[in-house]
Amino acid sequence: MEDGAQNTGPERELERELLRVVRGRVDFTVTARALTTMDASNYRRVPLGVVAPRDADDVAAVLEVCRTYGVPVVSRGGGTSIAGQATGTGIVLDFTRFMRSLVSVNAEERTAVVQPGVVLDVLREAVAPYGLTFGPDPSTHSRCTLGGMIGNNACGSHSVAWGTTADNIRDLGVVGAQGVFHHLAQGWRNSTAPAGLSDFVSRHLSILRTGYPQDLPRRISGYALDALLPERGADLARAFCGSEGTLGVVTEATVRLVEPPPARALAVLGYADESAAAEAAPGLLRYRPLTVEGMAADLVRVRGEAGLPRGGAWLFVESGGATESEARARAAELARAGDALATAVVSDPAGMRALWRIREDAAGTATRMPDGTEAWPGWEDCAVPPAQLGAYLKEFRNLLSSHELRGAPYGHFGDGCIHVRIDFDLLTSAGIARFRDFSEDLAGLVVAHGGSLSGEHGDGQARAELLPRMYGSELVRVFGEFKDLWDPAGILNPGILARPARLDESLRFEVLPRRPVDVAFGYPHDDGDFTAAVRRCVGVAKCRTEKGSSVDVMCPSFRATGEERHSTRGRARLLHEMLAGEVITDGWRSEEVRDALDLCLSCKGCRSDCPVGVDMATYKAEFLHQHYQGRRRPAAHYAMGRLPEWLRVAAPLARPLNAAARVRPLAALAKRLAGIAPERTLPALAPRTFLRAVRSRPAPPAPDVILWPDTFTNHLSPQVGLAALRVLADAGVDAALPAGRVCCGLTYVSTGQLDRARTVMRRTLDVMDPLLGEAGLSVVVLEPSCAAALRTDLPELLPADPRAARLAAAVRTFAQTVEERAPHWDPPRVDRPVVGQTHCHQHAVLGDAAERRLREKAGLTGGLSGGCCGLAGNFGFERGHWEVSVACAEEQLLPAVRDAPPGTEVLADGYSCRTQLAQLAGRRARHLAEVLAERLDGEG
Repeated sequence: MEDGAQNTGPERELERELLRVVRGRVDFTVTARALTTMDASNYRRVPLGVVAPRDADDVAAVLEVCRTYGVPVVSRGGGTSIAGQATGTGIVLDFTRFMRSLVSVNAEERTAVVQPGVVLDVLREAVAPYGLTFGPDPSTHSRCTLGGMIGNNACGSHSVAWGTTADNIRDLGVVGAQGVFHHLAQGWRNSTAPAGLSDFVSRHLSILRTGYPQDLPRRISGYALDALLPERGADLARAFCGSEGTLGVVTEATVRLVEPPPARALAVLGYADESAAAEAAPGLLRYRPLTVEGMAADLVRVRGEAGLPRGGAWLFVESGGATESEARARAAELARAGDALATAVVSDPAGMRALWRIREDAAGTATRMPDGTEAWPGWEDCAVPPAQLGAYLKEFRNLLSSHELRGAPYGHFGDGCIHVRIDFDLLTSAGIARFRDFSEDLAGLVVAHGGSLSGEHGDGQARAELLPRMYGSELVRVFGEFKDLWDPAGILNPGILARPARLDESLRFEVLPRRPVDVAFGYPHDDGDFTAAVRRCVGVAKCRTEKGSSVDVMCPSFRATGEERHSTRGRARLLHEMLAGEVITDGWRSEEVRDALDLCLSCKGCRSDCPVGVDMATYKAEFLHQHYQGRRRPAAHYAMGRLPEWLRVAAPLARPLNAAARVRPLAALAKRLAGIAPERTLPALAPRTFLRAVRSRPAPPAPDVILWPDTFTNHLSPQVGLAALRVLADAGVDAALPAGRVCCGLTYVSTGQLDRARTVMRRTLDVMDPLLGEAGLSVVVLEPSCAAALRTDLPELLPADPRAARLAAAVRTFAQTVEERAPHWDPPRVDRPVVGQTHCHQHAVLGDAAERRLREKAGLTGGLSGGCCGLAGNFGFERGHWEVSVACAEEQLLPAVRDAPPGTEVLADGYSCRTQLAQLAGRRARHLAEVLAERLDGEG
């Protein structure tokens, strides 16, 4: 066990027995338990241990042991359930490690056989070459698993065309609580069901025929027992879908596939408010759209409007066709039919992705109101008949106001299903009482409109207590009888659906400290409260995406290892449990948290890519600062964390030190003493620093900008600084240099030496503030990581110093400076393709729009990859990080460079990125300024 669980007595005996019979992974460690206390809901339960089964036999063995010991079992896929059904106090079955195979595809029959841990996007990518897809597509499609989708009967935005998960399941392989294997399909003869199930249906025919609301496409609440009616073909697989792990454990499923249209277009229709949009939605269904999604401006403005037409709410209505022109024509027809204030039709893939990203990130962005107030799930997906949706939304808004609550509705308007995060106060007894009162009132409102308490994500703990409001006590009693047929011992996900726990029990926040903890950073977006910053992670798990894209960086360490503890969410969970002090009991001294954060690259990708704005790079720096307070640090912290000091001392000795670094025994000794990975080559020091090279350069009398001489440019790549001066001069931009020594403090921050970082930053402000003065000069920072540190770390570490905010506001990248200061300057034409990577800090903090425009003006064609280079400052140099560093580079950057045709320019504005490319690919990458300067000199 990696971090020494201290289970004793019955728990230790349970662990030993599971280790004996399970071929998969049995993990009772503190880390494993802490990582699975929560899903994406408001609830928290501490499990005894986590088991990753290898196959169905392992599942049966776990159930047998747990039945013997009377221990609950909960199945868990991506852990994105929002009603608490993926948490438990016993054994958590984790299907994301081993049982994640796509067993087979039958293109002719349009089916595929999958194991429960298969991620939806993996299935969709595998069947795409056959012209097929799996219809249901929840916004978590990049990380949710098929087992979880079956358990919650997930739907997604295309359900108006292709239905729910239950509509797309042919048969299931299930292990029941008694360890018996069941095959569930349509018809009793085609299935092997628990004993007594057929008699159960016969005894309850009347209530099964009359107890369910009709004309409701998104009825997910309760058990779908009406699927067992003879007139409906006795579909046992369909009845099992949506049972939330309370009846049995899915070990294999045969899913139906659909043929999507070859081309798509998106009509975006603007309305005055969401009620107007909701009233228009049902009328669009007769045109057979693929989606009818809605959202209001109080959510969308959080992400920016991204080309949306005029309005206070929008419908996203997707159409398909054999060609793009046919799809556009159908989208245009939908736009005309929608009676909207304004419309837009988009068919280019990039534009559609940008719009859909707003919708898909909504589950995260909705967790913060426009004023920064926290908002939570709990009533995330009620559904009413689509014709009732407009009226329902008006009454829903009134109900929110009557309880003095706020929320931003969005969701599947074509199916009458609404998602919303509400600013519940779940920290105080009064706030929790209001949460309960509102929940009871909302249940009444939904039922009054003929709706379902759950329209997609299941009831879980959040709503199951109120099922009698929807179904009446008799049918709910039948639910309990149905559960007992499958699970007589009651070990499968107890407290969910049948005999549910109270909706205001086991809330995730009740264990957190009530007063802010003493920290170094200012956390301006969380009112200075580190606990509130950690609460940002609600579990939507976008960080668990296994394949990166050109627009995402987060989370490179998870993609390298596949381990939950190396995801942004996993690290946030461990910090949550550290603050709670129940599972992780040694606070800032926790080795479990330290080890999980060790492989965080501090790439800052989560700061922009996480829909909730979790900033794990800052949390890591905070933790390291607190963890090593008054203690000896790792050697790498002294060697690389204080790199500016060492380089300043080494500068006069650059040539002999470079020669010594080429002597293998001396280099090996130096790396061992400094905590540097033995696989690394020590970078060469510049024989003449940048500042020394420009010492004789006359200072302009009235400079336009200040050029920041960062440590990397000054000591390791002075050619970048010289090139930038050359280009700026050609553009007519006069650049001055600071008169004193400056440093952004980046290396101190990334190693958690925050006291020293603040000292360095204050000294820098003493030098820089007089230069900024009233002239409004901007500061050109060539190294993206230094620019990001000045823009974010500086004001967040010195929040009370107004000089920090002034310097942060003055920071510009090289391309931003050229664009702002010389808007009419034409750069030299380079006219060649480019390959490389946008620096992760630039992506996360600074943006690269100006860089893309400058490249385009210079005739540098093509785009740069996403992801992270894997070196990430000190990370890739530290001992023990080599394999992950290489894996990160291999994810996008290295393949792109290797596949580039001859003559392609390799661009990398960050020193780390250039170093990684040189050491792993043997390719020389250059800063954009170098490429332009070379062309200027060539023209000259």
